[in-house]
Amino acid sequence: MREWIIFWTLGVIWGSSFLLIKVGVEDLGPLPLVTIRLGLAALAMQVFLRLTGRHWPRQRTATIALIFIGVMNTAVPFTLITWGEQDIDSGLATVLNATVPLFTLVIAHMALADERITPQKAAGLLVGFVGVALLASRDTESSSPNTISGQLAVLGAALCYATSAVVIRRYLRQVDPFVIAGHSLAVGWVAITTVTLVVVHPFPSPADLGPDAVAAVITLALLNTMVAYFLFYHLMDQWGATRTTLVTYVMPPVGLTLGAVFLDEAVDWQIVVGAALILGGIVTANLRAGLRSHSREQQPDSTLIESDMGAPEPAPQAASRCAD
Repeated sequence: MREWIIFWTLGVIWGSSFLLIKVGVEDLGPLPLVTIRLGLAALAMQVFLRLTGRHWPRQRTATIALIFIGVMNTAVPFTLITWGEQDIDSGLATVLNATVPLFTLVIAHMALADERITPQKAAGLLVGFVGVALLASRDTESSSPNTISGQLAVLGAALCYATSAVVIRRYLRQVDPFVIAGHSLAVGWVAITTVTLVVVHPFPSPADLGPDAVAAVITLALLNTMVAYFLFYHLMDQWGATRTTLVTYVMPPVGLTLGAVFLDEAVDWQIVVGAALILGGIVTANLRAGLRSHSREQQPDSTLIESDMGAPEPAPQAASRCAD
């Protein structure tokens, strides 16, 4: 019962990320919001790593991969999602981000010898991308270029997460997941801060921020990133990878509900059907693989990366079995 409470709590925390981003970006803008969020989360994680004696990996390949992950799995997708949410609803962003496992299937097929696309996976991909096409076609004639670019930005973030999953699977499988999470946040913060200092003038003053924006960015950093990691890793230890990553199925309905309730975002039939097709495609592609792996869940693959604005994403073998 305790683990199930943690499971649903985690789904709500991660599903709320897109609502908080939507609130925070109104006052801060994309780059300052991501900079502050990553800075707070990275600082908290670095304190934890120091207290627990975890260090940067010494291998050259792991170092290069970790720097890549810091940029492509934190700085770039965090910014793309935050930028995209200036022009699209938070609920729609949640659903589009759920395409990560579908992208992962394709990239892993090209890069990893043991991750080939089978007819079942191909069917799942087709169903899932029909869902994406349905979402992208909503009010196409009346949609502004900014709306379309916002959708593409979130899909681009999903592609970044999927690519990062393959890199971790290939080069960082033996590295402590807390080390990956903590140090990639730090690398991502350095990268995004550099860009922000060059691009953003002036940086938003604290006096210009509303209480909602302040609460949103602090919550994103500490609850949706830091606390969520600890809950996720606890479930990984108790349940294993495949069962735990099912938590990501909870995120789209949570994101849609929160957006509708707190931001009065419209939830039409295309969003509902599109979300169902995306999740159905993921289930179709991975149901049998998930059943086969059930007996191995007591020894889960511990290779994880953070995704969806702070939610850890398993490496391809597990990532392709979940939504987000």
